[in-house]
Amino acid sequence: MPALYPYLISSLPMLHFNMSAPISFEKFLLLCRDSIPQDDRAVLENIPLRYEYEGRQETIKKIVAFEIMLRNELVKVRAARKKSDAAKYLRPDGYAGPALYHLVLAALRNPSPLDAERSLDLERWDFLDGLSFGRYFDLDFLIIYAYKLLILERWQRINSADKGKLLDETLSQEGQNAGK
Repeated sequence: MPALYPYLISSLPMLHFNMSAPISFEKFLLLCRDSIPQDDRAVLENIPLRYEYEGRQETIKKIVAFEIMLRNELVKVRAARKKSDAAKYLRPDGYAGPALYHLVLAALRNPSPLDAERSLDLERWDFLDGLSFGRYFDLDFLIIYAYKLLILERWQRINSADKGKLLDETLSQEGQNAGK
């Protein structure tokens, strides 16, 4: 089967941060089914969501490494707040540098946990944008597109959640915990 990357990619809707996902991840995989080779479909169908990756695909390796660095920086900031040792929670997968540390620190200083999470996802999105430079009609583009789509779907679930119900559940759990 010939790979039809240009046709497939040009038919995908554009993605922008803070928009609703125009298609679901499952629909995206269905669109890819008849347009790309089976090996490439398998890569997309098995995109790691837990940030542990043993495969050889370079773009996924970079995304996973970035996520590990970001999470390591989150650990450092949170450990500093609690005056505990972060070393036992860090993954030894690279050094992020001061820029990422300051971005994480700024996000966690936000009084709204939701806004803090949004700013961290924006950093993820910007990283994916940087990876996509020069990638137009190949598997790497589709991998980056898939991760962006997953970010949009996550925010769609967050924004559509019944916030009153979540608040009631949280408050009832707090009441139960206070009675212990």
